[in-house]
Order: sequence, then structure tokens, then C-alpha cells
Amino acid sequence: MSILIADATLLTLDISEFVPHRAPMILIDNLLEHQPDNLLTATHISKASAYFDQAINGVPNYVGIEYMAQSIAALAGVEAKLIGEKVRVGFLLGSRKLQMHIDHFVLGQTYHTKVKRLYQEPSGLAVFDCQICHQDHVVASANVNVFQPRDAQAYINENQIESSNQ
Repeated sequence: MSILIADATLLTLDISEFVPHRAPMILIDNLLEHQPDNLLTATHISKASAYFDQAINGVPNYVGIEYMAQSIAALAGVEAKLIGEKVRVGFLLGSRKLQMHIDHFVLGQTYHTKVKRLYQEPSGLAVFDCQICHQDHVVASANVNVFQPRDAQAYINENQIESSNQ
């Protein structure tokens, strides 16, 4: 089996091609580098950024977990595109070792989010090491747990039935 790596043409596609969200809830701006199990994305903070807060002249640091989650989703989207599959929905389950070293993401600055798959089960459960960097300094990090079922709607329906039976 050959190792598939996204080429420059694929990486220049609009982020909406990889992340199953719609504007204005797409928070990351573009893909920079892809390697197997790894992706680097960029997020530029502007007044038009989702969750921009004029009082702090930026985006609150807690939004960083969503930058990480969307970067993980983008990696899954890249991998799906490389093998000719449809981009699928995934779920953020939680995080461990979350550290925020800044109070907010500053207006006019660009942040790079690195995601690296540490572990993945055939069921779709996975753990990622994530870092958000600004000018080569880690400003946020976490291990992020996600789940991407083969059929998200069937998974949701199954859980709704189980909830109503309790």
C-alpha cells in the first residue's frame, strides 16, 4: 500500500472542501502541510473571525479547542479526498492535558495548528496530539479525543433511541 500525501493543489482548495461545517462556523482558514497522520493549518485572526471580541481585540483562548478539532476534521477530510471517499462528520469527545498559554488570539496575527494522530481504533475513536503555535512558540496544546463513525446519522439515531428508552 502506498503512502498518500496531499499535494500543493489539494492543499489550496477551500477549507470547506475538507471540514463538514458551513460558514460562519468554519474557524480555520487554510491547510499548509500534510503528512500521514499529520496536518498543519493556519488561522488568521480578523474582526470577521467567529467569536471575535472587541473588548479583548481578539478571539478568546477557549476557542482554540475548536481550532484543534477543525484541524483534526480537516485531516480526516484530506485523507477521505485522497482515497476518493466522502468527507464525513466526526464528534469532539473531549480533551486531556489542555494548556492555554495566552489569554486570547490577537487581532492581525496568524496561528498554526499542528495535529498528529497518536492512536485510532477501527471503530473511528481516535486521539490526537494538538498544538497551536504563534511564531514558533506553543500557545496552546492538548490531547484531543474524537469519534468519526462510518455513518453519523445512524449513530445519532441509535443514541436517540437508547436515550428515549431510559
